Amino acid sequence: MSTFEGKTLMITGGTGSFGNTVLKHFMESDIGEIRIFSRDEKKQDDMRHRLQERSPELAGKVRFFIGDVRDAQSVRDAMHGVDYIFHAAALKQVPSCEFFPMEAVRTNVIGTDNVLHAAIAEGVDRVVCLSTDKAAYPINAMGKSKAMMESIIYANARTGAGRTTICCTRYGNVMCSRGSVIPLFIDRIRRGEPLTVTDPAMTRFLMNLDEAVDLVEFAFEHAEPGDLFIQKAPASTIADLAEAVQELFGRTGTQVIGTRHGEKLFETLMTREERLRAEDMGEYFRVRSDSRDLNYDNFVVDGEVETQADEAYTSHNTRRLDVAGTIEKIKTAEYVQLALEGRENEAVQ
Repeated sequence: MSTFEGKTLMITGGTGSFGNTVLKHFMESDIGEIRIFSRDEKKQDDMRHRLQERSPELAGKVRFFIGDVRDAQSVRDAMHGVDYIFHAAALKQVPSCEFFPMEAVRTNVIGTDNVLHAAIAEGVDRVVCLSTDKAAYPINAMGKSKAMMESIIYANARTGAGRTTICCTRYGNVMCSRGSVIPLFIDRIRRGEPLTVTDPAMTRFLMNLDEAVDLVEFAFEHAEPGDLFIQKAPASTIADLAEAVQELFGRTGTQVIGTRHGEKLFETLMTREERLRAEDMGEYFRVRSDSRDLNYDNFVVDGEVETQADEAYTSHNTRRLDVAGTIEKIKTAEYVQLALEGRENEAVQ
């Protein structure tokens, strides 16, 4: 018997890469029902048909709800009887959010607030929210909206959550998720075009979709209210990533095009300030919620003065993969495995 036996799990943004991977993990488990909540009816219809084709005996476990996290009523309507939530709905494209920042606010900030308030009102047991490395020391609109999303998570976890445990996960680039660079590189190689690289020295964390789900499951099992969970992830330079993809799929050359709107040279998964509260849990860090209230006099009397650790945890100081290591890492992504067999069109992103 598992924690999920007979329970109802709701995934916001459930037709995306993360939602499809969650289905792969949970379809054959003893879970009672999985609710896919999203606003794109075409993607829901595609997912429904894939399930009926590949797992007809299990497809009945999945229910589909058209709605938008921006619309509080549609969230509430879909949440009756839900036990657990994985909140993955988000606007994630850095340049798009840079040009349309209020759209990022409406989805990532207001949308998260709607989900959490509905979860508390419905008595949902646990909510795991998905955040990004770009929320740490944010310099772009997407990261700033995700940082505000995290603030909303921690505020709701501290005040008025009742029986609902709310926590957060933060992770770096998920290889081969929708809109990510590796499928773009492979597509350009297939068309005989050079790979476009923003800055060869830029570093990025690398994790696959299964690891993203593992992180959320770990958070689900171990979270106390307001906890933040971070996976220890390796990183590579963009130059080495482009070289690794060409080693696997053929050489078409590389063209440096310069950084896009809002991009960083390296990403931060955990700030210096968060490291003070971090607990090393092996493959993951847990950052405890700051449980202090607004009565600051107590802390002046106690003499609490530490404000930051020596350094943040970044894609520059984590374990750095060389080209060979990057090849082995990207080969763990299902999309790459299928692409090596010429079957990337079968992959779900």
